[in-house]
Amino acid sequence: MRFHGSRRQFLAGTTSLAGVSLWPAAGLAAVLGYPRALQGPMVGAPGPGHVTVWVRASGAFDVTLEVAAERTFAKVIATQTVRARSEDDCCVTLRADGLKPATTYWYRLKFDGQLDREQPFPYRTRTAPAGRADFRIAFGSCCRIQFDGEQPIWSVVQALEPDMFFWLGDNIYGDSDEPAALAELYGRQRLVRRLEPLLRGTPQLAIWDDHDFGYNGSDGTSPYKDGSLNVFRHYWPNPSFGQADSKGVYFKQSYGGVDFFFLDGRYYRDPTENRDDASKTMLGAAQKAWLKAGLLESKAIFKVLVSGTGWSTAENEKGGDSWGVFMTERNEIFDFVRDRNIGGVVCISGDSHMGELNCIPRSAHGGYDIYDLCSSPLAQMPATKNLRQMPEVRIRDTWNRSVNVGVLDFQMGDKPSLTMTLHDVSGARVWEPLVLTPADLTNGKRTWDVKADPGELKRLERFRKGGGYYGTDMPEGWPEKPYYQ
Repeated sequence: MRFHGSRRQFLAGTTSLAGVSLWPAAGLAAVLGYPRALQGPMVGAPGPGHVTVWVRASGAFDVTLEVAAERTFAKVIATQTVRARSEDDCCVTLRADGLKPATTYWYRLKFDGQLDREQPFPYRTRTAPAGRADFRIAFGSCCRIQFDGEQPIWSVVQALEPDMFFWLGDNIYGDSDEPAALAELYGRQRLVRRLEPLLRGTPQLAIWDDHDFGYNGSDGTSPYKDGSLNVFRHYWPNPSFGQADSKGVYFKQSYGGVDFFFLDGRYYRDPTENRDDASKTMLGAAQKAWLKAGLLESKAIFKVLVSGTGWSTAENEKGGDSWGVFMTERNEIFDFVRDRNIGGVVCISGDSHMGELNCIPRSAHGGYDIYDLCSSPLAQMPATKNLRQMPEVRIRDTWNRSVNVGVLDFQMGDKPSLTMTLHDVSGARVWEPLVLTPADLTNGKRTWDVKADPGELKRLERFRKGGGYYGTDMPEGWPEKPYYQ
């Protein structure tokens, strides 16, 4: 039969379906529509023997993940079913186990036992390698759908063919204390056409920053943070969220012989204006202890610290929102790396609305120089914050001419190396790549003055002598903080 009225009219006016109000949700969906995906699928945290897939269903019914070695699905080799629940916004994360490492698989989803007729084809993804392997990471931050609904940077990311993509915060600009508003923006972001192919084939991992945690500049004193955390857990298929006795979005991901430590810089964060001493924290005691223990236990050649905000100082900017106002804790972490002789640590970050490649010259303190590659923004107006910020050492000039994406290339053979690059909206590299080896990241090794562009070294010398870094001393208070933070 055909019916063109509302659901309420249908239920009120139909006499041929006795007891319809007592039907389960799945049965009712079959009468009034059909079960399907509202957003997704999106591939989540990978492993050598499993794949993870997130999707938001159109109702509270069973969602089944099927995985096969062939597109025909003649033989389903792994499956899992999870019930979508309204209290989770009908978001489900499914995991298929028992797979082979470094292998491409096909997957598909069934909703209440049915394939989604709006997504008739299966998708491909790949399991992680079991040990050391060459691979590529792409990452970025600051993705404001209100600013740009097209987001052309995703075509560049897709062409770069990363093995994983990392979201480093401000993944949406919720700027709200209302969980429903955050969920709405996550849903809108997942439907960006240029982004969808990347989500469906490439594993996605995420942390947050202030705009998806709450309001601009918000910190651990926010009374709304648990609501934000609940939404974040629904919409991101990370391997874990904090620890059993310590909430948050921090976690560790290993891939190809590299350990990535994703940090939560908001849930436990003290107010920016607090005095910067041993009591001031961005990470909180439990997360910091977790990080130190993980670094000490790690046997990985490279260990990447993933932060929503930059690791460098901002010497000529008052206030700020980076590790530059948590220097005591930052240096505590770097002192720990030095004192425990932990090699191979590098950093990536976001938030600044410009691409940066900076260095903290820890070789001057008995350690080794620690490099920080920042990619920002993905879909937001670039800024001229470089005119009011000066980190310890700039290895490359800042990039604020377009949106951008950061890339880490790991070569993990007999001579391991890490290459850091930044790509603009056309796909072009904006700088000469920085290449690091394990030998560069060992105590006592000074490299920053060899790795930096000669022009940046001249600017640094001028700045240290009291001049403007770019040759001009800017008037007090210029430029004004832009409205699009």
